[in-house]
Amino acid sequence: MSAPWQPLLNWWFGAAGRGSGATAVEVAASRTALWFGKQDRQDAQAREQFGALVEQALAGGLHDWQGEPEGWLATLLLLDQLPRMIFRDTPRAFAGDPLARPLALHGLTQGWDQQLPPIQRVFTYLVLEHAEDLALQHQAVQLFQVLFAHAATAERELFAGYLDYAERHQRVIARFARFPHRNQILGRTSSAEESAFLLEPGSRF
Repeated sequence: MSAPWQPLLNWWFGAAGRGSGATAVEVAASRTALWFGKQDRQDAQAREQFGALVEQALAGGLHDWQGEPEGWLATLLLLDQLPRMIFRDTPRAFAGDPLARPLALHGLTQGWDQQLPPIQRVFTYLVLEHAEDLALQHQAVQLFQVLFAHAATAERELFAGYLDYAERHQRVIARFARFPHRNQILGRTSSAEESAFLLEPGSRF
């Protein structure tokens, strides 16, 4: 019998979630539109298939998932990635972040990220990249630097892209101590500098 988190990993990673040995480049080519595509159809699919699990995770449940690497990863997806789809453009999109951060850090201290394929490790490090905390941003960049340094030649461009995004997030937090593109959603008032920044290409990731 498969683990209870396996359907989520299968959906998120496709072939990699089923352990087929697909390369990171192959997985990313097939799943990037899901991961970063911002499509209503995909958001609805996430809600229909995994909305109940997201609510359980947000309520502090699913502890039985969190004792080994794959279950840890799946819980992080439910707290960090899926709320950004299911609750897009609402404050609840970020509701899982306070739970995801300590869970991510706990797994990192256990070395669980090292037991996952590199493309899956990306989504454990993104939890730190999403943090409005400069120390965690520095840690995220360091982790993505290691991923890039150990990437196979054919995968270096892919992981260089993930590192670039981590560095861009780090620069925003170093400058503003928060992500200005969240201000409107969270009811925060933007400073004049932040408002000007939000007019720049790429400022909203």
